Amino acid sequence: MNKDCIFCRIISGEFQSDILYQDDEVIALRDINPKAPTHILIMPKAHIPSLAEITMDHQTLMGHLVRVAGELAKSEGIAARGYRLVINSGPDSGQEVPHLHLHLLGGRQLGKLG
Repeated sequence: MNKDCIFCRIISGEFQSDILYQDDEVIALRDINPKAPTHILIMPKAHIPSLAEITMDHQTLMGHLVRVAGELAKSEGIAARGYRLVINSGPDSGQEVPHLHLHLLGGRQLGKLG
């Protein structure tokens, strides 16, 4: 745990949040500043600052994060119409919290990228 990381502090229970899923490795919660009707953050409980820090040892964890996102999309009722998974990595990408996390976005038609 990184005591300066807001996500680590949420994971430790120091701050309340709308937790939708958690297991030994992963936690998922609603974003407090949603960019779509459904906006869920899915993150590892282990503090990994960004996607740039991922190693071969994280392959199973990354697959688990994506699988959890898919299950949440189904339970939120957005899987059939479609959803977006986003991982920002580093300040130029817009990553605001230096703790690896996926954004699950859906519930409306999302704009095209690029």
